[in-house]
Amino acid sequence: MLNMIEKFEIYTDVLVLGSGPSGFAAAYSAAKNGAKVILVEQNGDVGGISTSGLMSHWTGSCGSPLYYEILKRTSENNEGEFKNKITNLIDPEKLKTLYLEMLCEVGCKVMLYTFAEDAICDGDKILGATVINKSGKTDIFAKITIDATGDGDIAARAGAEFVLGRESDNKMQPATLMFKIGGVDYDRAVFLGSFESTYETPQGELQALAKEHIPYPAGHILTYESTLPGVVTCNMTNAIDIDGTDAEDLTKATLTCRRQMEDIVKYLREFVPGYESCYVISSASLMGIRETRHFKGKYTLNEQDILEAKVFDDYVVKDAYFNFDVHNITGAGLDKTGVQKHFSQEKGYTIPYRCLLPKTKENLLLCGRNISGTHMAHSNFRVMPICIGIGEAAGVAAYISVSRNCSLNDVDAKEIREIIGINV
Repeated sequence: MLNMIEKFEIYTDVLVLGSGPSGFAAAYSAAKNGAKVILVEQNGDVGGISTSGLMSHWTGSCGSPLYYEILKRTSENNEGEFKNKITNLIDPEKLKTLYLEMLCEVGCKVMLYTFAEDAICDGDKILGATVINKSGKTDIFAKITIDATGDGDIAARAGAEFVLGRESDNKMQPATLMFKIGGVDYDRAVFLGSFESTYETPQGELQALAKEHIPYPAGHILTYESTLPGVVTCNMTNAIDIDGTDAEDLTKATLTCRRQMEDIVKYLREFVPGYESCYVISSASLMGIRETRHFKGKYTLNEQDILEAKVFDDYVVKDAYFNFDVHNITGAGLDKTGVQKHFSQEKGYTIPYRCLLPKTKENLLLCGRNISGTHMAHSNFRVMPICIGIGEAAGVAAYISVSRNCSLNDVDAKEIREIIGINV
């Protein structure tokens, strides 16, 4: 006789779905300021791409106090030459523990191994979400729901309007499975951190050799230092024509990327100085999905806003800085629309509160890479430090809404900035 799946109900002030950098920041900020918070995560660890995704480093920057607190506390946990040294390099194992410790410090309830299944709605009002795990199904009712799932799964199920991928054809940036290699001679090792970085060897230029010797659609070299001796993080697998909102495509991407790893290691051993004896030691348990849904908010951030370093009246993120990091949608390397080291805008830009507010839904905040922005703008703000800034703002906005018993639409961006501590 089959047992029926039990269903439960629980209540909270703020429900955060997804614990990547933006979701962690939202949950931490809301709880730190006094809201009752539940954080739901489908994986067995907090951190999303920054931990389960085996990300190499924090890329880009943001004027977020929480981001700098994470960097500081990470430095205190590092060992050897990195002890008490601020670095953008990530040790995923230490970061997993730090995230959990910080959430415990502020009293946030964390539900790991739990999938957000559906939105609970009353018309355009979001009342929370149904989640499922080994214990059964649970309806979590919340005054404010924050969708930090990356793909905006619950916002989509609630009927929030979005554009999938690039506006012209709905194509999306490729997917990547990060992996780490050991046995690298750091005294001779070459590290190429962007598609526009090149390195000449007696056998040829490394990016050109990668394109020639690593099977399509992979074919570039991106290698990054780590805090561990002889260990290098590789951002070199590549799966194109992947819809990160589709389970079959995610499976396809995993198979594609794993099959590329052996050829990548062969290339590194043969052509790249210092990598002659390298070998794979670990790979990510979470596929790196760069782009899926772009939700339509009360304002849509565009590339011109970034190029002009526009300061919005209702900004809640400041000093956001990166480039137009558009990976080739049809193969390896940088897309023809992307600009990395040649990106000319050197000032940080701001992100308005309106980008976090869906056009028609109430009690719901967008958070992280799913906020309202164009395909090109998204290629800039999707990086993790900026997503922490977005999450920090979302968490504070949710706290204000709950504590004032007011609509998210009536939350004052200036008060958000004052609580975070980023007023000019």
